[in-house]
Amino acid sequence: MDKNKNISMAVIKRLPKYHRYLEELLKNDVDRISSKELSKKIGFTASQIRQDFNCFGDFGQQGYGYNVKELHEQISNILGLTREYSIVIVGAGNIGQAVANYSNFEKLGFKLKAIFDINPKLVGIKIRDIEIEDIDTLENFLKDNSIDIGVICVPSRSAQDVCNILTKNKVKSIWNFAPVDLSVPEGVFTEDVHLSDSLLTLSYLMHQS
Repeated sequence: MDKNKNISMAVIKRLPKYHRYLEELLKNDVDRISSKELSKKIGFTASQIRQDFNCFGDFGQQGYGYNVKELHEQISNILGLTREYSIVIVGAGNIGQAVANYSNFEKLGFKLKAIFDINPKLVGIKIRDIEIEDIDTLENFLKDNSIDIGVICVPSRSAQDVCNILTKNKVKSIWNFAPVDLSVPEGVFTEDVHLSDSLLTLSYLMHQS
């Protein structure tokens, strides 16, 4: 893949869905699939699928379709799943615990290294063999460990302060579950998961139906 190529965010956002469906096809021992067949399973048009894949290279053969294993490997490479990423979670409430307990992240190469919280009642509790640490120790931990992704699961009033600590200590990617837009330095990537936004989208669709 040409890293200088201008790939739209819309295409990038569709890649994880391709990866997930291809993984299911592999589990079901499907060797090859056409864009038309994939379209029926994934919900995108066959033309859209071909256009998306063509952004990254020529993966299929006319009259043959796509080799599922090879395409899955290609998408994995494009998504950067050929290496392990280290993660810390800040905020061990309901959302933080749910993220920590989702074992599929580890299968994809995202390794949870530590969990932090301000609540003394949570400090010392273990989630999947990882003991929740006091948030006061976060900065020292980051100085002593190379962390790729910081997961923010704290209330909105604390999110920016936590983000600042993470980015100041060379964490380059933020997965933000706090209902607030964060300000980050140039070169830091953020992905926001605003749960209420998804719910309001459903509300709109129901209201308009």
